[in-house]
Amino acid sequence: MYNGVMRVLGIESSCDETAASVVVDGRRIESNVVASQIDLHRKYGGVMPEVASRAHLKAILPTIQEAMEQAGSEWADISAIAVTRGPGLAGSLLVGVNAAKAISFARGIPLVGVNHMEGHVYSNWVLTDGDLPEPAFPLVILIVSGGHTDLILMTDHGVYRPLGGTRDDAAGEAFDKVARIIGVGYPGGPAIQRAAQGGDPKAFPFPRAWMGDSYDFSFSGLKTAVLRTADALGGNLPIADLAASFQEAVVDVLSAKLARAAEQFRVRQVAVCGGVAANLALRERVKERVTVPVHVPPIYLCTDNAAMIASAGYYRFRAGHRDGLDLDVIPSLSLT
Repeated sequence: MYNGVMRVLGIESSCDETAASVVVDGRRIESNVVASQIDLHRKYGGVMPEVASRAHLKAILPTIQEAMEQAGSEWADISAIAVTRGPGLAGSLLVGVNAAKAISFARGIPLVGVNHMEGHVYSNWVLTDGDLPEPAFPLVILIVSGGHTDLILMTDHGVYRPLGGTRDDAAGEAFDKVARIIGVGYPGGPAIQRAAQGGDPKAFPFPRAWMGDSYDFSFSGLKTAVLRTADALGGNLPIADLAASFQEAVVDVLSAKLARAAEQFRVRQVAVCGGVAANLALRERVKERVTVPVHVPPIYLCTDNAAMIASAGYYRFRAGHRDGLDLDVIPSLSLT
């Protein structure tokens, strides 16, 4: 079955992207197909769970088929199926997990349930071409996405120690909410980044929630400060300055806490991942502040995709992890 390599089919449907990918030996991407739902949810200003679930049902099988065709793979070439089981929206997760279980049963292919956040971690070490070094342990990971902002110490494959997390709004959630407040569109991350171009990041002294020596994060107060400032300014908002000042406050806190953790735990590497890792200001600031090598995935692997799920699943599968057909979704699944 393996032909000297191990091919894993990854399936991702945790939120509003239906994705499938074939990855060899946890590293080399042979296909990476993503069916986006952004246009469906834009009019709501956020993801509507029921709409997302129905869209996944329509897209899941064509997306898997396309991934297999792009990879030039037959089912006999697939060593395992890795699928996101959580965290995420329950209805969305069920579509991917049930598709994976059906294929596993019909084809006799082993099944591996994967934590979506662990997938983001492994997005740092997959590629389509060229060469990337293996992760050098110990390393500190900053996961920044729509629902998560976490600092994690990783000491080996699958071994994680939480250092801090969000106490309220995650960074990506704050980007979406502020984008709505200042009227720049959805999704909030790229909309704020575009709006901030040419803006003065010091125009508004928005607050930073440092919380002493804690590695936790809080962006709710920052969001409220932007709202109150916008209300006070009335209808003629200085959009670029507001966006730049908000972005600066988020980037400042994220990069400073990551740099401090890297120094405290004497890590060999730092990794940044998740949708907010696509933010160019954050990528630049982290590289300025951190003194050890920094890994950030290419932008197309920062947002939800199945290549990262296949990669994480490969390392789980290689370590002996298997799931049965009773695999269920866990919408609040924790990485640690």
